[in-house]
Amino acid sequence: MSARYRIAAALTPALLLLVGPSSALALNVNDDYRPQDEFKLDTWFSIGPIHFNKAIMYILIATGLTVGTMLWISKRMHQKPNKVQTAVEVLYTLMRDNITRGNMSDKMAATWFPFIGALFLFIWFSNMIGYLPLPTNTEHTVDIFGLQVPSLALYAATANLSVPLALTLVVWFSYHVVGVKNHGPIGYLKTWVPAGVEGPATGPIFLIEVISHFVRLVSLSVRLFANILAGHLLILFMGGGLVVLLNLAFVGSLILGLITGTMAIAFFLFEVGLVATLQAFIFATLTSIYLGAAASESH
Repeated sequence: MSARYRIAAALTPALLLLVGPSSALALNVNDDYRPQDEFKLDTWFSIGPIHFNKAIMYILIATGLTVGTMLWISKRMHQKPNKVQTAVEVLYTLMRDNITRGNMSDKMAATWFPFIGALFLFIWFSNMIGYLPLPTNTEHTVDIFGLQVPSLALYAATANLSVPLALTLVVWFSYHVVGVKNHGPIGYLKTWVPAGVEGPATGPIFLIEVISHFVRLVSLSVRLFANILAGHLLILFMGGGLVVLLNLAFVGSLILGLITGTMAIAFFLFEVGLVATLQAFIFATLTSIYLGAAASESH
């Protein structure tokens, strides 16, 4: 018997003892821990057909921050820039030159920059406020002087697929309108076939392009949704959820809590520092690319 098999034979009883149902070290899955409930949308109140919930609240907050921030900044621009204005000018240059002008003509960029800039800021604010604990958990309340106040929870409107999908549909229809406006219906469809492609190859290439336009609906929306949702689930899971989920008493809740808490902080900083901004940048950049491509003369 080789050394490898001897080691496996020696470890087998210990492994069986560890996972055996009669062992005190057995893993007991806690069915009460349901991190997906953080994303469940319970109706708070209704006004006609509109049902208000925490997703709508986050959308309204992001919209208010987008509009309010730009109005506040526009009234406080100085000839000698201060620190706030310097940061705003860097962000403005990023949106105007890197995102917008880098993918379309200057004339077209002047028309579409407000839309792309507002789209970038709205998604960025939506992502960022999703990492601020707000009293949105109505399932678990806290008694404060007799009032049942919702407990603090993390949530992001962009972690709900309907929000990124709505933004994607606006972008999708917008660039098709631009294409038809610039080339006409038939001319726009002709631009879907790359220059130089002729004969029998035209049909399959055109069909592939049709499919790619519909795939954009999925890729543009799901990319934003999946990244924000996954980040929030990782933070919830690592922020002590592993202890509750597996009920790992033999490791020690304190020790495991410190480990998972440290990892949760690392995930939190990673999400806030990179993912939130990167996803807003990618969405706005792809929007600019699609608009510029629809208006261009060739594929």
